[in-house]
Amino acid sequence: MRHQLVALFFVFFVSAGLLISTVTVGQVSSTTEAAYMPPRTPEGQPDLQGIWSNAVLTPLERPDQFADQAFLTEEEAVAYEAQRNDETFRGTRDLDAATDVAYAYNDFWWDQGSTIASTRRTSLVIDPPDGRIPPLTAEGEKRRNARDEYRRLHPADGPEDRLLRERCIVWSGGGDLGAGPPMLPSAYNNNFQLVQTADHILILKEMIHETRVIPLDGRPHLPGSVRQWLGNSRGHWEGDTLVVETRNFTHKTHFQSTSEHMRLTERFTRLADDVLMYEFTVEDPVMLTRPWTAQIPTMKLDGLIYEYACHEANRGMVGLLGGARAEERAAREAANE
Repeated sequence: MRHQLVALFFVFFVSAGLLISTVTVGQVSSTTEAAYMPPRTPEGQPDLQGIWSNAVLTPLERPDQFADQAFLTEEEAVAYEAQRNDETFRGTRDLDAATDVAYAYNDFWWDQGSTIASTRRTSLVIDPPDGRIPPLTAEGEKRRNARDEYRRLHPADGPEDRLLRERCIVWSGGGDLGAGPPMLPSAYNNNFQLVQTADHILILKEMIHETRVIPLDGRPHLPGSVRQWLGNSRGHWEGDTLVVETRNFTHKTHFQSTSEHMRLTERFTRLADDVLMYEFTVEDPVMLTRPWTAQIPTMKLDGLIYEYACHEANRGMVGLLGGARAEERAAREAANE
């Protein structure tokens, strides 16, 4: 069975990669019309259902080379795509053996997208206007530094010291990699599926198969004393846009150095048969000096989502903890010489 799943995953990755590679710069503008009316569900809601991919080469924050330039010309986008492909494709670089092993996967398994986002923006961050995530507050700096120092001193005392994604709990925490919420392009498994009923929407992420079931019936959020790995989400419609508000995160899922006080607002708008605009706004007055917003055009796929069995035959944690104990023994022996 395991070999069958590997084969299926292989076929999916090839087919999905070929499909995504056909997306060209400017697709949103060329296929989207102001008068576009999304298909409707039997209940009359905009139909957002399907499998979508947010794999794209556009960086989260605007690179220094573009300074105050928010958009690329078509010619600049083509050139920047080539640059980004070169930066993310290891086959064009001469790596020593240790660095190559540290990358964990060869290029076949990476799914970082093949095009700059069809909006031709220089960053996924659209607000602040400089395309950069705003700085932390003084309290935010203090918390982040304390967390980093603890990790430096206690990298692997036990499994609890390792990142949540290494423990296959959720693909969040410890940086900008996130299956969501919010959903950002990652190294692979960038697909997600939307399923609708009259009063709920389900978001299934391929990465670790995290699933969110979001009520649309107006019920209130859970009390603030109830904290959840993926937060507590409630959705509603604003015209043809699905708006999902999430709060009640735990202090362990610190996306981009946020805290349990993060409030997330996601917006899903179907712009064309094959384009779903995904936008999110991050607010955390404890950690961030101001909110920030990112926007990602996601492309419709005709494929399937396959099993992501994170801990099946996974001996990584044993190796991590065993290696840490070996390093500690070596340090003690060196100190006693």
